[in-house]
Amino acid sequence: MLKIAIVIWIMLGTVLAGSAVIAVLTAGLATEPNRVIPLAALAGVLVAMPLSYLVARKIGASRRIA
Repeated sequence: MLKIAIVIWIMLGTVLAGSAVIAVLTAGLATEPNRVIPLAALAGVLVAMPLSYLVARKIGASRRIA
């Protein structure tokens, strides 16, 4: 299950980091872009960690039933 969670984290982290950066840029919050944009990307990657674990657990549970 750890391997599946890592693969999902790589994809989900990229998506959430990109979404967070786009949200910061479109909301006009990037008054200090050298500080705000990396923080938004880091927040997206960190949020993806527990989400990827939950998704991997659901995939593992569905594979055991079938």
